[in-house]
Amino acid sequence: MPLVEFRNVSYAIAGRTILSNINLQVEPGETLVLLGRSGSGKSTALKLTNGMLFPTSGEVLVEGRSTREWDPIRLKRHIGYVIQEVGLFPHFTVAANVGLVPKLEGWNEADIDRRVDALLATVGLPATEYRARYPRQLSGGQRQRIGVARALAADPPVLLFDEPFGALDPVTRFELQEQFRDLQRNFKKTSIFVTHDVREAMRLGTRIALLANGNVDVVVSPNEFEHAHTAEARAFLASL
Repeated sequence: MPLVEFRNVSYAIAGRTILSNINLQVEPGETLVLLGRSGSGKSTALKLTNGMLFPTSGEVLVEGRSTREWDPIRLKRHIGYVIQEVGLFPHFTVAANVGLVPKLEGWNEADIDRRVDALLATVGLPATEYRARYPRQLSGGQRQRIGVARALAADPPVLLFDEPFGALDPVTRFELQEQFRDLQRNFKKTSIFVTHDVREAMRLGTRIALLANGNVDVVVSPNEFEHAHTAEARAFLASL
């Protein structure tokens, strides 16, 4: 059973259609990359997945249940979310930011501390050096690593990434892409990753779903994408 499924999903606001009749399935352990131009509906698809928005028609299912049927808080805690702006709480330490959801879930302090330290090590930021720092004391790349650690903290089955590396310099971006691949190999999380960068899509995706004007243009593997013949796919490939 797919962990996330879009069934005939459309979304419109103020008379403008953002997504039209989207059908997608995200299988356990895969990374589905949503590739598309600005305004193609990629970020809207993520917000429909974690219940920040609801479809105008159709339904989004998480673990076989419509997002309308989930308790909103439970759904959001069931899904890790990493965004470009990171969204760390500025007055929380790194440890408090990473351990926030486990704390809200009622974990005991010792388990939270162990989880925080393990995840900081996983993202390459040793706890002895970073757990007491504040977000303002970190570089952009370090903040993104903390954002990934926070998303993983309560061990959610689904992770959403909304252009998480888009604002970083090319070297840091490449390093974090490589770390993302390592994390996927180690944790095997089901992920939906939004980007407008075709190179990033082909590097990180198990499959690529290309969105164009709110529609799914193609859904293929990275290797197959290189040979896609739609006009939108060719436009992206021409940028390589």
